[in-house]
Amino acid sequence: MSEIRSKARHRRRKTALAVGVPLTLTAAAALAYGTDFGVFGADAQRTASAATAAPAWATATADGFASVNALGQNGTYGGRDGQVVTVKTLADLEKYATAAEPYVIVVAATITMDPVGKEIKVQSNKTIVGSGTSGHIVGGGFFLGSGVHNVIIRNLTIRDAYQGVWNDKEHDFDAIQMDGAHHVWIDHNDLRNMADGLIDVRKDSTYVTVSWNKLSNDNKAFGIGWTTNVVTDITIHHNWIRETEQRNPSTDNAAHAHLYNNFLEDVADTTIKSSYGNYSRGATKMLLENSYFQGMNNPVIKDSTASIVQKGNTFVSTTGRNESGGTAFDPKTYYAYTADKTADVPSLLKSGVGPRSSIGTTTASTTAAAATTLTVAKDGSGQYSTVQAAVNAVPANNPSRVVIAVKPGTYREVVKVPSNKPHVTIQGTGGSRKDTVIVYGNAAGMQKPDGSGTYGTPGSATMSVQSDDSQVRNLTVTNDFDEAANQSLAGHQAVALLTTADKVVLDSLIVNGDQDTLELETAASDKLGRVYVTNSYITGNVDFIFGRATAVIDRSVITLKKRWNGTSAGYVTAPSTPGGRKGLLINRSTVNGDVSAASFFLGRNWHPGGSTTVDPQTTVRDSSLSAAIKSTPWSDMGGFSWKDDRFAEYKNTGAGAGAASSDRPQLTDAQATGQEIADWLGDWTPSAT
Repeated sequence: MSEIRSKARHRRRKTALAVGVPLTLTAAAALAYGTDFGVFGADAQRTASAATAAPAWATATADGFASVNALGQNGTYGGRDGQVVTVKTLADLEKYATAAEPYVIVVAATITMDPVGKEIKVQSNKTIVGSGTSGHIVGGGFFLGSGVHNVIIRNLTIRDAYQGVWNDKEHDFDAIQMDGAHHVWIDHNDLRNMADGLIDVRKDSTYVTVSWNKLSNDNKAFGIGWTTNVVTDITIHHNWIRETEQRNPSTDNAAHAHLYNNFLEDVADTTIKSSYGNYSRGATKMLLENSYFQGMNNPVIKDSTASIVQKGNTFVSTTGRNESGGTAFDPKTYYAYTADKTADVPSLLKSGVGPRSSIGTTTASTTAAAATTLTVAKDGSGQYSTVQAAVNAVPANNPSRVVIAVKPGTYREVVKVPSNKPHVTIQGTGGSRKDTVIVYGNAAGMQKPDGSGTYGTPGSATMSVQSDDSQVRNLTVTNDFDEAANQSLAGHQAVALLTTADKVVLDSLIVNGDQDTLELETAASDKLGRVYVTNSYITGNVDFIFGRATAVIDRSVITLKKRWNGTSAGYVTAPSTPGGRKGLLINRSTVNGDVSAASFFLGRNWHPGGSTTVDPQTTVRDSSLSAAIKSTPWSDMGGFSWKDDRFAEYKNTGAGAGAASSDRPQLTDAQATGQEIADWLGDWTPSAT
């Protein structure tokens, strides 16, 4: 921030699960900046790459339990970091699905398994997606073995392994089977007429979300369990389960099973008759809400040892057992969601489940983005050798997106995207966000080379994004100002990344600095500036996330650093929010670092120049806080009491979390519904491209 602050330099198998983040991830040593991937397949038909802004379906991420950070995996995003390849043969599908590298695999034909019942052994970091409604897998399916993780299976029709025996014990041919996998998202598929089950989630598989699928014409819809361990966490929502006899689903020894907005239908006067609907077995804890049961026999049943809590379900023409009892859990402890009205479920699902023509297909907008890609490479193999040169080449007032694809390397330069160049994406093309680094070392108190004065805090930024609808993705931005070597300098603020625009996306970044790392501003005090930060790492020690923008930091890791002299003291946020606006929202994230216990505040209230018109706001919710956070996590600044501004928490966990008190305000459930991502971003939905 522009004023100089005072020198206060300042699996969850046996342990409780943090809100959205396991305690095992709260140690900095357990976190890594992305993944280093090998060389992509040379003979793949590439439909997109990191150098051409990928369509939204290629970078989509899971919701529900599959979105939870755990077991070393930060949510479920599949092959997003790899190439997009199109396959039309069994050989190509198997080649890329079983590869070590990440891929987005687009199935653009009907592929028949040979032999019948073949299940491709999918490896980690894969998205397998049907191209519109043309992706069919016939006579077999997919198998995800022990340790396989971060897999998305989406928009496919998987069908017809049926061998003529209804309850087939000889042919265990499933559409999708998991044995010990984790972080899997099964979405918008049509699964039917297989030889055994449609989906099996077995042998301690966990962090699974099954959403918007049609499961039909089969003996068994899907089963969960086959283990004495109580570890599986699964979300099952917006699925149309129609004309299946059993396992709709059967949920055995699941630690947390959240079922909502599903439509279970047994059609009258057919050869298929349901034996039961949702079944909670063993030690399962199940929450079943806003689901619609039509014609089902025994729609909801449970073992005496299991729990089912029902909320808002509708039962039409059902018979037999409809049971509940025991205690369950609150899913919002783990992830955010909004259930649709139960009465709307049948019509909503009949029109919305299964493969979509808009998923897995290349749109005109994607082609346009590829046609306006500028490449940057240090070795001269690109169109430009510096990032700023590529920015300079973007025409003023460009009407559509320009992607600046930056090849791996370290670029020591200052980058500025001016306000008259909107729709710019700066994107690293490496397999990891570590591969492409933009770094410089200016500080607020340094003299400008032209003698016109000092840089000031905003002017110190290594990268400045001043244009609306712009994005920075898959790279590292660092300010490496040496504070220890410049103690005589007045003004140690050293910004890595500055935004002063509206509708800015910062995705899959490392933003490194010490004091004032990430500055989130607006073009003027009366202008709106919304920023969405996701899947990123932000490091610093004093006020290192600050400014007057309306900003969401979602599913990210905020790492606390010691000061230049080795001491531990600092502030995570310093909002200067204008009155009547939303400020900073830290959501589903982790705050940790190799610093002393109880040494950092979550934030303090910045009133620039002593302004009384600002109303600083920081909300930290559904996040994991390490022991570094003080038990009184908010601090006054500049003579203003933080209690007169807007600071609050909601359902945080970890050693640094605490109970409500006058020094630690906590939102009520009702208040929390008005402090979610949508409340911050309003009518803007950040684009994945």
